[in-house]
Amino acid sequence: MTSAIERRLGELGLTLPEVPSPAGNYVPWVRSGKLLFISGQVPMTEGRIAIAGRLGDNVSLEEGQRAARLCALNILAQARAALDGALDGLARCVKLGGFVACTPDFTDHPKVINGASDLMVAAMGEAGRHARFAVGAPSLPLGAAVEVEAIFELH
Repeated sequence: MTSAIERRLGELGLTLPEVPSPAGNYVPWVRSGKLLFISGQVPMTEGRIAIAGRLGDNVSLEEGQRAARLCALNILAQARAALDGALDGLARCVKLGGFVACTPDFTDHPKVINGASDLMVAAMGEAGRHARFAVGAPSLPLGAAVEVEAIFELH
């Protein structure tokens, strides 16, 4: 059975990707009580980084927002895996944390991470509204332009 989240994504012409494997010695998600923690996800598509580089250098704001959106899709794919395919087990998105690979003078981190925030609200409705941080970094794993982590509350 398709979850309400996947139906909403389908209406937007989006589908959840296959879950990418961790790039290091960690697990992609951890359940603790009624919380689900999703490790940082990069803009991975078909086993490769779709958007690499740094904002303020060779990646535009629009590309950064698209990268954040891909990160959010990968977050939801990891959540689906953690919940044995049942995204309806998500009660709400509690928090997103966004990292933006950028030059020292780039200051539009929040606009970039809006790509992930907007996707979460589109997918989950009001339950997708969340606390958040958005910070810059000189580089991110595998050269990714963006990385986003998440915390969800479970039913």
